[in-house]
Amino acid sequence: MRIANWIVLITVFLLTKSTSCAFRKDSNKLHFLEQDEVYRYEPIYKTKDLHIFCYQGKPKYIVHIWQSVVLFIKHSSDDYNQYDGNSPEEVENEWLDKRYSWSVAGLWSSKSKAIKLNPFNTSCIGIESKESYSVHLKVIRIDLWKVLSMVFGVLLFLAANNLSKNTLFHYVCGITFGICASFLLLIYFISKLFPRKPLMYGVIGCGWTIVIYFLQILWDNLKVVMTTYKMYVLWYILVTGSVSFILCYRWGPVENKRTVNLIKWSLQLSGLVAIFLSSHFQEAAMAQIVILLLATITPKKWVSAPKKYWKRRFPPKIKLLTNDQYYEQGARETAKALTELRQYCSSPECNQWKTALKIKDVKRFASFVEGNSHLSDDEILEYETSVRGELTDEEEENSELSDDE
Repeated sequence: MRIANWIVLITVFLLTKSTSCAFRKDSNKLHFLEQDEVYRYEPIYKTKDLHIFCYQGKPKYIVHIWQSVVLFIKHSSDDYNQYDGNSPEEVENEWLDKRYSWSVAGLWSSKSKAIKLNPFNTSCIGIESKESYSVHLKVIRIDLWKVLSMVFGVLLFLAANNLSKNTLFHYVCGITFGICASFLLLIYFISKLFPRKPLMYGVIGCGWTIVIYFLQILWDNLKVVMTTYKMYVLWYILVTGSVSFILCYRWGPVENKRTVNLIKWSLQLSGLVAIFLSSHFQEAAMAQIVILLLATITPKKWVSAPKKYWKRRFPPKIKLLTNDQYYEQGARETAKALTELRQYCSSPECNQWKTALKIKDVKRFASFVEGNSHLSDDEILEYETSVRGELTDEEEENSELSDDE
């Protein structure tokens, strides 16, 4: 029996090596794709055949910080196997391992028809199919989603302090968490149905692979579920969201200072992660994070010091106002100050009775608070007369100067 086992192992090993060597010699099954290149595969004998498609990464430049490379697979069905790797050898080894061995990872291995590749590293995808398909490599110079991810990360980091204290943000997060956490209650009630025996605990503990498998199926078919069971999904969101809102309203927003700090730090960390994941150019992404942290940590007086030195070294030119601008600004500021004074006198902060004792004409003060003019007719007439006199004196001086000249 031992000799027979050794013979089987040696035979499998030789077959593996021979298949591997045969694949390496067949250069027709290895393709290096370029930008916007399309490869179409047409089977001859309707047998599964492995083809490897590779993209050779480009050098890293700052202009490629938001670049994306996507490999689109157009297949009539999902009856094909997909293998990933950083080189043709890794793809080939993965193909051989899954072909001649049994792997638990196959339970949750996923296939995607839009595969994102690293623009700066060599990436390879192996496809094994007995049906026709096409492969299209597309290079996106500026990926809008990456730019939005970077902008979102910066805004989230800067607004973390205000969001952590915002009541509306607390309610939104509480309702969202309640909608998602209701699955945990469902699992809890289902666990009550199982008998509390050591065997059943072992079954539940080892059944996580099946749970992950079903969750993956649910995620892959999320669009179908949302379309087919739309009413059930809407009622579920409505009921769980309402219950979550009631609970959030009962306990109110977070007021503990340490809890608020934890929320703020979590938001800032999420923003930094979004910035880091917004680009495959990891060095440039880390530079953005460092610049953002330095801009936040740097004291304001260090930032204002160069501005003050620049103003002292190069003071701005003073522009004088004309007479029309002077009178216009005076009228505008006077009206603004009078409005603020009326609002203060009408507010609870002002003690009207105490103020009335200090004023000679209480009736005039009350009339001013109600919105009437603060000047009497005699005062207005006197002011206009004095202004006209000043203008007349200026005209006379100008005429005398012109006569002297």
